[in-house]
Amino acid sequence: MSAQIRIHDSLTKSVRPLDPRDPGTVAIYACGPTVYARIHVGNARPYVVFALLKRLLRREGYDVTLVENITDVNDKIYDAARERGMPSEQLAREMALAYRADTDRLGLGRPDHEPLASETIPQIIDLIQSLIERGHAYASGGDVYFSVRSFPGYGKLSNRRLEDLVPQETGEPEEERPLKRDPLDFALWKAQKEDEDTAWDSPWGRGRPGWHIECSAMAEAILGLDFDIHGGGLDLLFPHHENEIAQTEAGRGRPLARIWMHNGMIQFGEEKMAKSVGNVTLLADALDEVGRDALIMYFLSGHYRQPLTFSASALEQAERSVERVQNFHRLLRQAPTGEPGGEEDPEVSRLREAFFAALRDDFNTPQALAAMFELVSAGNKRLEGGSALPGAEQALAAMLEVLGLETLLSPEQPVEEQAQRLAQEREQARRDGDFARADELRRLLGEQGYEVRDTSDGPVLVRSAPAGQ
Repeated sequence: MSAQIRIHDSLTKSVRPLDPRDPGTVAIYACGPTVYARIHVGNARPYVVFALLKRLLRREGYDVTLVENITDVNDKIYDAARERGMPSEQLAREMALAYRADTDRLGLGRPDHEPLASETIPQIIDLIQSLIERGHAYASGGDVYFSVRSFPGYGKLSNRRLEDLVPQETGEPEEERPLKRDPLDFALWKAQKEDEDTAWDSPWGRGRPGWHIECSAMAEAILGLDFDIHGGGLDLLFPHHENEIAQTEAGRGRPLARIWMHNGMIQFGEEKMAKSVGNVTLLADALDEVGRDALIMYFLSGHYRQPLTFSASALEQAERSVERVQNFHRLLRQAPTGEPGGEEDPEVSRLREAFFAALRDDFNTPQALAAMFELVSAGNKRLEGGSALPGAEQALAAMLEVLGLETLLSPEQPVEEQAQRLAQEREQARRDGDFARADELRRLLGEQGYEVRDTSDGPVLVRSAPAGQ
């Protein structure tokens, strides 16, 4: 392994060294979506964060297993299916396919495992039975409830005290289930209602699992206990992850995970992006609008733990950042290569180390991007002098691969014919001494989104932000 990885742990409220359960390997479970509708940009943030964390860890020498579940049994699915007049199983299946298709377009690969709650029923029942046997759960009228007060550590993740809790906060609303012994208790198993079309047999009658128990069981089934990182959006910290901790520790006597890692929310102004608020932008629509490179650059622009504002200006800035990298790489490919096998410039080495040091320190992508764009600036300055910065292209490639932006190194699309013609006319005007005409042609190229770079090998067209941006 290389230098130590440090990650903020929501349980201890501190940045902690990653200390894998099994040396040389890292096991990650990140909560995925509840598939009752197409996912929005906010849902995509954890997908991107943990896909890129996996890339960093693999580069650092770890064997990484990333698990991201799909919740296909949930009250929201029943409700949405009813509204659409279709079976809940069909809706969940269609939305799961749409989720995979939308996230495939991010080009970051799939998680190693994507378990479905509907395929984990035996493991869920086993964990519930263990909780009953240990005195932490009880059956009541076909339901099974977790006894919150039976677990002394309840609230340690969210820093809440039992006496301050509101009953509805600990789980999904239970107004129609009056058989709980304590208002704070939450459902592990729910008896089938007349209008619910999906259910399974269990020792307590026909029904289906509650939301919180699903993730505890799915994570344990694939990764075991005391695995390395449990992640998800900050909105899941309470009650979902709080309940996961309680269920697993009460039922198994061991921790579920070593580090609890939470990403901040995507926001419109002061509100988080959420279907219930009605301020969502679907991931598919955002990809159609700006493309995967700019969208990933947008996600990288903020530290994963902080809120990130979603706006036209933020996306435009991400697009400009993408173009800046593409332009630099195009110029690098056209510049003299220097001596084969030459040593990397010390400045490149310094910036490469600063980049990866930032990612190893709680996955600080804004600081890493700052190092990368400092490399771009230093490289451009050297190119203006007619030579390339030794090692810059290789360092840039290593940075972009970890950030999921290796596509920016792909061969460029041909320059539009009209822009190429204007560039040729400008070069001829310069040769003829008609500098006013040359300046006018440069201005026209700028309006079309091109910049003319005069190099020792002649003029080069590079993409730039259109005039007025």
